[in-house]
Amino acid sequence: MNKKVIAIVAMDEERAIGKNNTLPWHIPEDLKRFSELTRGNTVLMGRKTYQSLPERVRPLPGRKNVVISSSSKESLGVPPEVDVFSSPEEFFLALENNQHLLPGQIIWVIGGAKLFESTMRLWDELFLTIVKGNHDGDVFFPPFESKFEKIEEEKADSCSFLRYKRRPDTIK
Repeated sequence: MNKKVIAIVAMDEERAIGKNNTLPWHIPEDLKRFSELTRGNTVLMGRKTYQSLPERVRPLPGRKNVVISSSSKESLGVPPEVDVFSSPEEFFLALENNQHLLPGQIIWVIGGAKLFESTMRLWDELFLTIVKGNHDGDVFFPPFESKFEKIEEEKADSCSFLRYKRRPDTIK
């Protein structure tokens, strides 16, 4: 597989990434960054993340949407252009066997927590937004720091944008 796998997530200072199946904040510059980075590529997400997207942008436009779910495509009610796989392993195996073609050069892992945990070993990079404060979340981002090193940081008013690269000693 010649695609990069990159996770992208926003978390607060307590590692919260969601509350009640929604983002606990609204930061337009983060949403704009997410859209610009992921457009033209593939976004890989769990069922809850897909269902949490506002209807007006579900599926996310300008990207190939892939959902990981134990439910069938029919029971999820996703449109034909959205692909559904039962596990990340099934999805990546289909890619390795050239049974599934995707646009762009990047597979963006966009959540949720279970998908982040199960795919972390595959990530080449992580694009992380740190949202200032504690937002009383109920879903949290797993520890990643031992496997990645920070290579960029940009501070903004309500958040910071960080980029991490996999440490060479933790290659998949």
